[in-house]
Amino acid sequence: MINTHIKKKYLISPNINDVTLTQKIKGKDQDNNFVKTTVIQEKSLTVFLNNQEIVTLMCIDDHPKYLAIGYLLNQNMLKVKDKIKSINFDKDIGVIVIRTNRKTDFEKILKKKVTTSGCAQGTIFGNIYEEIKKIRIPSKTKIKHKWIYDLSKKINHTPSLYLEAGAVHGCVISEKNNPLIYMEDVGRHNAVDKIAGYMFLNNIDPKNKIFYTTGRLTSEMIIKTVKMGMPILISRSGFTSWGVELAKKTNLTLIGRAKGKKYITLSGHHRVQKS
Repeated sequence: MINTHIKKKYLISPNINDVTLTQKIKGKDQDNNFVKTTVIQEKSLTVFLNNQEIVTLMCIDDHPKYLAIGYLLNQNMLKVKDKIKSINFDKDIGVIVIRTNRKTDFEKILKKKVTTSGCAQGTIFGNIYEEIKKIRIPSKTKIKHKWIYDLSKKINHTPSLYLEAGAVHGCVISEKNNPLIYMEDVGRHNAVDKIAGYMFLNNIDPKNKIFYTTGRLTSEMIIKTVKMGMPILISRSGFTSWGVELAKKTNLTLIGRAKGKKYITLSGHHRVQKS
């Protein structure tokens, strides 16, 4: 049974009542009976920064503004100190245009890209891998053993599109063991970018936050977490070797296979407290 009062504690969380995010499709079950099942509505979003087309993302059409801003931030195309003049979204054609005071030109960067292991083929542009290796997260934030279990339990009992239809990943930002921001999307990288955009536009400090994801702990996830300035990343899924290497280089606490009261820490052990 879902504990519906949990949702009230979030600053933002999945809106399972938005009928535009899912649709009912008729099919047949294992006994050849006709059934209707709920599926996720996947749409395209083309992002422009000033006059330049940057990318077309396949996503859930719930928070295009946060997704576009977060994507540009995590690709080093928007800077933390940038002033945004306007955000214009045309829902009918799936286009969003972000305009800034600073002039931008990313023609060279767009030619150098890496297709990542994101489940919907994420992309990293330019020299972000090299830049990330030079960062050391200084945060002294700690996470208690009990909080890891608490977070998992609270998140699993929060109403979500995953519980309604599956086919999505979820990402959550918490302060101590209190979930604050919950985003979902068909790709976990999109969910992270939505969070980055939300935190940027609402001036939320990342330094004392804990990041929880349902997806794999790949290099892409470590890069986005480090770019956002958060010291702790948790997943119920597993690791990749490159992800672990980047976490160690950047002083990120990396906790995986967090199920029930069990978990494995492969980087940043000093932030995990047993009591």
